[in-house]
Amino acid sequence: MVRRRLRSGTVVLGGMGVLAATLTSCSSEPDRRCVDPVTQEILPSYECSDSNGSGSYYYGGSNSHNKVSGGSFNKSAVERDGFGSSGSGGG
Repeated sequence: MVRRRLRSGTVVLGGMGVLAATLTSCSSEPDRRCVDPVTQEILPSYECSDSNGSGSYYYGGSNSHNKVSGGSFNKSAVERDGFGSSGSGGG
């Protein structure tokens, strides 16, 4: 029976892919959505990027039926736990 050996390059590249996926999923930035501050409805992104737009960025939380909840319009009030960090988010 012949044993098959993996090349070290294959193992290293596979490990780098896992590391990259882990770091990407543990971003320090909270989710950001463009939202109407009065109705809490999600708006197109141009409503927040344009100075004449009616939206404001809403950080974190979740959305259901095109409305947001559980987050904040204040980015610094929403923390996202990442790799090696501790604490909890709030809104």
